[in-house]
Amino acid sequence: METTTHNGSEESPTTFYLTGIPSLPTYLFLPIFFIFLLLYLLIFVGNTLILVAVVAEPSLHKPMFFFLINLSALDILFTTTTVPRMLSLFLFGDHLLSFPACFLQMYLFHSFSCSEAFILVVMAYDRFVAICRPLHYPAHMTPQTNAALAASAWLTALLLPIPAVVQTSQMAFGNIAYIYHCFCDHLSVVQASCSDTSTQTLMGFCIARAVSFFPLFLVLLSYIHILISVLHISSQEGRSKAFSTCSSHLLVVGTYYSSIAIAYVAYRAALPLDFHIMGNVVYAILTPVLNPIIYTLRNKDVKAAIIKMTCPRR
Repeated sequence: METTTHNGSEESPTTFYLTGIPSLPTYLFLPIFFIFLLLYLLIFVGNTLILVAVVAEPSLHKPMFFFLINLSALDILFTTTTVPRMLSLFLFGDHLLSFPACFLQMYLFHSFSCSEAFILVVMAYDRFVAICRPLHYPAHMTPQTNAALAASAWLTALLLPIPAVVQTSQMAFGNIAYIYHCFCDHLSVVQASCSDTSTQTLMGFCIARAVSFFPLFLVLLSYIHILISVLHISSQEGRSKAFSTCSSHLLVVGTYYSSIAIAYVAYRAALPLDFHIMGNVVYAILTPVLNPIIYTLRNKDVKAAIIKMTCPRR
């Protein structure tokens, strides 16, 4: 098979072929399409409602909700990089993806995933300052500080995947490279290469572990300090109020890292290829679809703002 390294040669460009879920019967494509479409609409509408409600409601112009709208925007962008392409695959059988489109999708998928991890860290820090340093909270969490924290999370995550994406793009691929997945993620693209994949596979796992475990460590460190501070609060009502301000964030963190664990176990376990693919698809959809549900059900301020916006009094 003719190959190209994409390093300036004049050979035919690579076209990637997304297999989807290989053993899925054709008659299930339409039901899967409608399930993914429903989930995508829930993600888009739910997170858009949170974005609009927080921006429109002056009482929600607080650091905690500023970071929440960053999370909602990320969830929309994160799923938009993959789900519409999956919908096209299952509805129209659109398996082909150009070289630039595949690598752009891979880059954005991993960038937005990293951004979510770092935004969750920033949200944990916000709760740490609010509970452990309440008197210093207004001075610490100024609009300028909040913007700088959010921008740092976005910028760091946008830069982190670049080395892996660039190096992977220099690998040799056939004119038609088969990707055993529903979208282009780093590992599936590496495995489609004709080159030695060991170095890139190791790099991918190292970056994934660093981006997963370091933010998780910071979140846990914040909550250890929060727990210690809460236990020093004398009243039961005060402890309950402090815990309630963290409950939504803790649930989102739990959902995010549970989806990562599902994807990791699905890949590492001795399971058929379809389970590996579905594990990654769960990771791409589970957290974004649950985040708006968690925040609207458990946060009375967000719920009230959405109700006020969607059902205005006449």
